[in-house]
Amino acid sequence: MNLLGAGILKGMAVTLKNFIGSYFDKERLNTLEYMWQNDKSLPKRAGDYPKEEGEQLRPTTTVTNYSRNFPMLLHDDGEPMDTIRCVACQICERECPPQCIYIEKSDDKKERPGGKPQFYPATFDIDVSVCMSCQICVEVCPFDAIVMNSQFELSTPDRFNGLLLKRGDLLKSNQYYHKIHPEEAADRDKRIADDKAAKEAKKKAAEAAKEAKKKAAEAKAKSEAEANSKEESKDPSEPPQTSTEHNKEENTE
Repeated sequence: MNLLGAGILKGMAVTLKNFIGSYFDKERLNTLEYMWQNDKSLPKRAGDYPKEEGEQLRPTTTVTNYSRNFPMLLHDDGEPMDTIRCVACQICERECPPQCIYIEKSDDKKERPGGKPQFYPATFDIDVSVCMSCQICVEVCPFDAIVMNSQFELSTPDRFNGLLLKRGDLLKSNQYYHKIHPEEAADRDKRIADDKAAKEAKKKAAEAAKEAKKKAAEAKAKSEAEANSKEESKDPSEPPQTSTEHNKEENTE
């Protein structure tokens, strides 16, 4: 027969063991792994934490590939602002339940490598103190530009400006996305590639149909021109042949 509350007592025993052991074994102080700054103080802003190289990718990290915290903006290979996927359509801003996203569209367009010029977000802010990590912004984005990060090192003594993530804080590369969510990123890239291939195939089919229609129109115009040329080449003084005369000629033959 199990003692009532035995599980609670076992858990408290483990906690007590680690508490006492931490005075003798520094490895038990798990939170020391996050004290990466030399002055042992918290950053002033969430964006002051290390970027991609040191972000949630250490062996001691307990976050899994399936975890999610707050949104991030994706960019492809190259300079972040030259390859950013977001076109500032503001759909995520409108659909966000707690209204924690703020976007301003640029006045000009940027040239995309291998693509047409597009608008970009001149301002893109997310207040993570309000964000509820619902992922609705990810679901409604038509350009696969916003996905969920697994970053959890966001502690700051400033609960207002410190937790307001700017565009530069949110921008992450597609390679980083593959590191923290490999399966999800691979599926998303495959879907993007399939959609692109389908659009190109549709475009080629439309161009082929247009070319065939153009050739048919040219052939028709050529045929009509030849018919008109034959009509014009006939002797105008010769009276038009009646159907009776035409039948007589055929009978004589």
